[in-house]
Amino acid sequence: MSKQLMEIVLPRLARPLYQHLEAFQLGRLDELQFTKKFEKELQRQHCWLAQRGIDVAKAAVAIHAAVIVLSLPGLRSEADESKLPLEVLEFRAIREAANDVAENYGMDRARALQSISRLVARYAD
Repeated sequence: MSKQLMEIVLPRLARPLYQHLEAFQLGRLDELQFTKKFEKELQRQHCWLAQRGIDVAKAAVAIHAAVIVLSLPGLRSEADESKLPLEVLEFRAIREAANDVAENYGMDRARALQSISRLVARYAD
């Protein structure tokens, strides 16, 4: 997975994610509205990448990895609350993302898992 692709995807997702999250935290969106808005944003980003010639499976990997990286503060909080290591929750998120990529974009599950894991490890700090 290209480092450049993640450097495009991360900032393109960060702003809308945090705007939707802020609206949710301020009570302007309920959980269902937040989820729908964010899913719509993910679809928009995926289409934008596909229109620029990025393979749909690679785009999905990058988007999933970016979402996990951007969600790390929430995963850390959840790990603290549940008294689980962050790595357990992070791996669950990566596994779910890899399953989604495998089921919806035809990428081998192990390859998707490895690609997402590498990107999350590289961009997590």
